[in-house]
Amino acid sequence: MADKKSYPLRISAPVLDAMRRWSDDELRSLNAQIEYVLRDALRKSGRLKPNDNGDGDEE
Repeated sequence: MADKKSYPLRISAPVLDAMRRWSDDELRSLNAQIEYVLRDALRKSGRLKPNDNGDGDEE
């Protein structure tokens, strides 16, 4: 499993509310949903290898 690092995140209330609703729909924690969305964006932009999840889990 990859090392996890803490990072304080400032986020607007509407974006946070939308992420919370999305995470509820996907049955993920809010933190897991934010990581999932970031990983997906990084893969699509070619900045993260397709099989590199960073957490050891397949999603």
